[in-house]
Amino acid sequence: MKKQKHKYTNFIRQIIDKDLSLGKYDNICTRFPPEPNGYLHIGHAKAICLNFGIAKDYNGTCNLRFDDTNPVNESNYFIESIKKDILWLGFNWNKNVCYTSDYFNVIYEYAIELIKKGLAYVDELTTQEIKDYRGIWNKPGKNSPYRYRTVEENLLLFDNMRKGYFKEGKACLRAKIDMSSNFIVMRDPVLYRIKFFEHHQTKNNWCIYPMYDFAHCISDALEGITHSLCTLEFLDNRRLYDWILSNISIATRPNQYEYSRLNLEYSVLSKRKLSQLVIKKYVEGWDDPRMPTISGLRRRGYTPSAIREFCCRVGVTKQQNLIEINLLESCIRDDLNKNAPRAMAVLNPIKLIIQNLPSSFEKDIVMKNHPSNIDMNTRIVKFSNQIWIDRADFREKPDKNYKRLVLGKEVRLRNACVIKSNFVTKNKKGEITCIYCTCDLNSLNELNITNCKTKGIGIIHWISILHSIPAEFHLYNNLFNIKNPEIEENFLDKINHESLQIKYGYVEKSLQNAPSTKPYQFEREGYFCVDHTHSNKEHLVFNRIVSLRDNYTELKD
Repeated sequence: MKKQKHKYTNFIRQIIDKDLSLGKYDNICTRFPPEPNGYLHIGHAKAICLNFGIAKDYNGTCNLRFDDTNPVNESNYFIESIKKDILWLGFNWNKNVCYTSDYFNVIYEYAIELIKKGLAYVDELTTQEIKDYRGIWNKPGKNSPYRYRTVEENLLLFDNMRKGYFKEGKACLRAKIDMSSNFIVMRDPVLYRIKFFEHHQTKNNWCIYPMYDFAHCISDALEGITHSLCTLEFLDNRRLYDWILSNISIATRPNQYEYSRLNLEYSVLSKRKLSQLVIKKYVEGWDDPRMPTISGLRRRGYTPSAIREFCCRVGVTKQQNLIEINLLESCIRDDLNKNAPRAMAVLNPIKLIIQNLPSSFEKDIVMKNHPSNIDMNTRIVKFSNQIWIDRADFREKPDKNYKRLVLGKEVRLRNACVIKSNFVTKNKKGEITCIYCTCDLNSLNELNITNCKTKGIGIIHWISILHSIPAEFHLYNNLFNIKNPEIEENFLDKINHESLQIKYGYVEKSLQNAPSTKPYQFEREGYFCVDHTHSNKEHLVFNRIVSLRDNYTELKD
């Protein structure tokens, strides 16, 4: 099999290369097995890029298989959101979508096979008793009193479970392995439990459902998966994975390999914890732009290519670490710096009047949509004698490092002219309401715009008041105020209550019909996109995707 070149390698790719060189496999087949009980997050993106990426690079296949073995919190709503996220990231699955529930009949028959071999039994201990009997890592467990039932008794009782004769929690099927094993996962793990809950795929056909560990390895084998890739928390479970496949009559033997999960600063990546954020309304929903979900990142304005690049840079290792949020932000900045058109927006506006230009004055100014990408063409921006500038771009009494508009000093308006501030007006609170200026009329000449004397003069952005559109701006900060909230028992106490700031300002008129999927760089403000959830034709809302770099240098006209 000829593989495609890839700029990043890892130990899993090295295993696959070796397997192929030894002729162990003719074709590589991976799988991505999400539970349909929530939205996918950035950690799942790493798994998606790994599994689908390997399949693509080795000309193999990757199955999308929903691990739907616990119907209580699962739904078709989550299934559709997961499929949407995978497609948006730029990947597609092999043939039809698979479900573990597709194999319920077969998995049930393999459970009966284990019972007949004396390797599984029906246990009637309570959930707490099972936990107590199992013991702890440095102390062996003890056998259940129900472990000694005959094969005939177990077959009858398992059939009664199947028929719904037991109440939920009153019986389960356990593997008969070793209660003194050094690995707790091998101490007679539960294979089936009772759930009286309608399944989104099989409806009410079943009231018993296989546990993930039992169903997963069998599903892998039935689908011909060659490399089953899991995160490190399943390292010990590999022993059970191999035990099950070794003790049932199934021909295919996939292998499981483990890698470190993705942990991201100032985030939680547990579905249970993300669900709490949604249920308790700390966020708007699963797609809130502060959430580390793929849909949240998409709504915020992240691009698929930036997320894929982030997953590549993070790499695939066995070492657990906490990834800096700066790495994720660097990936989206690199992408948008090259691909996002420029525009002007004023987030904290203050009025400025140019006194030596008539009120009827208007001038069309041609601006580049990108400083270095000529394929993005240009746009016309109207300039007039009344403009909005950002309140932070003016000071009455500056410090020596301040390079913007100062009372009695000059500054240059982006692509327009040089102005000098003369005086200001204030309200009763002493707040500045308007800045009055004059402009260097010679600098309005397009031929002289780059030749006028501007050495040492700062450049600020602006918007014509007559040709502006009011807009709402959502500025996002980290959702948590500590680096690793995942390890906190009361993680909700670490919520950053200033993770969203809302400002009201103005944007260029050219953005009136800006599509929600298109990011822009608002000069000197950051990268933004339209929030499709809150925006409409009468009310524009922009999400800040990411701020500019701290060492950002303004581009020349």
